Amino acid sequence: MDKINKFRFYSALFGAKIVSRLLKLRSKDAGTSFPGMAALRLDNNFLSGTVNYCKKKIITVTGTNGKTTTSGLLASILKQNGELILHNQKGANMPQGIASALALGINPFKKADYFVLENDEAYLSKIYDKIKADYLIVTNLFRDQLDRYGELDTTARKIKEAIDKNPDLVVVLNADDPMLHSLYTQNTITYGFENIEMTDGTCESHSPKENVYCDCSKILNYGKNFYAHIGHYYCSCGYKRPTPDVCAYAKVYKDKSLLSVRYKNEVYEFCINIPGVYNAYNALAAITMGLTLGVKQDIIQGAFDSYKSVFGRAERLKVGEKDIFVQLIKNPVGASEVLRTISSDKNSWFLIIINDEYADGRDVSWLWDADFEALQEQTNNIIVAGKRAYDMALRLKYAGVLENKIVVIDDIELAIKSALNNVKKSQTLNILPTYTALLEMQGILKKL
Repeated sequence: MDKINKFRFYSALFGAKIVSRLLKLRSKDAGTSFPGMAALRLDNNFLSGTVNYCKKKIITVTGTNGKTTTSGLLASILKQNGELILHNQKGANMPQGIASALALGINPFKKADYFVLENDEAYLSKIYDKIKADYLIVTNLFRDQLDRYGELDTTARKIKEAIDKNPDLVVVLNADDPMLHSLYTQNTITYGFENIEMTDGTCESHSPKENVYCDCSKILNYGKNFYAHIGHYYCSCGYKRPTPDVCAYAKVYKDKSLLSVRYKNEVYEFCINIPGVYNAYNALAAITMGLTLGVKQDIIQGAFDSYKSVFGRAERLKVGEKDIFVQLIKNPVGASEVLRTISSDKNSWFLIIINDEYADGRDVSWLWDADFEALQEQTNNIIVAGKRAYDMALRLKYAGVLENKIVVIDDIELAIKSALNNVKKSQTLNILPTYTALLEMQGILKKL
């Protein structure tokens, strides 16, 4: 790590805090990355200096889907255990976002116990140039924003490059994802599910599945396939999914999951009150890290009981007397699994907001790989909005949704108001936005 210049570091620290205060005075979102940008401009080695404010461990989380929820659940577990945590909880996971969270969270007179830092896959290596982490959790790898990340093997190589910079790093991997094969080290902890039972009968996943190849060049087969390429894989050459260090069974209900987790010959039961198979995996990753750090079962469950979803990640809201469910969508697998979870309610309403800014991914062709066919039997209109509203409308038409049920309202605020006007008290409005649409929504909902 680079040598720390204390004068520059503290100038950057207090400069970021001043920027944040000015943003608040101007009624701007103080959760933006501007304070972090200011800190890095004043001291390009600012992140290296922040590690002096962590007493115990620095835990980083990366992967295509589930980073924000996994790190949020883990931060909640550690807080419930009485630890002082610094965490980029708003999901800003590039260097300037991480710098913002740390700059605003650091108390110059008191150290935190843990840092829990969500990291963008493409920037992880750059973060590791400045911060020496103790743990890295990798949730999964799926196709995501090909214009930014490239193919999956490219993303895996970027993460491997970061891992190789720190030989003492403990890597916590999803054993059910064969795309993580190249990331295994001598310091690896694995987690995975022995079985997942869907209690509402929607066992089949229509997430797009990669053809994953073994080192012997044969396509992997599956004994159990939970979604996409996640499951119990094997090859005729003898290669197969490793037995996880932390094994679990899950029963997935419409609004929760029950997990039975085996760790070091002990079995622990947990309930997580957020829906979906993908969130069962996020919870298991957080449980694995919690148990590894010695946190007790009742503390972990207490954290789950009090956990509030990060904005836009399986979050339930009320606007007046109207129920809203918000779930970020950004790639084919994530969108398909969200639709798998919520489309069984045929009487709900849907608002899908698609933007194509840099943070969303300029290329929206992924819409054609996501399972929007799951919306064919919806009884209510489906509203589409955002900069690529017409692309989304066309996708729904080819998915089999009747044209007279597709309503295009380009303006996001008008679309939200129109949707809310249509929703009855007994119904739910499901809002599925891309990332920048989610940020815009946040400000709009505060005014309603």
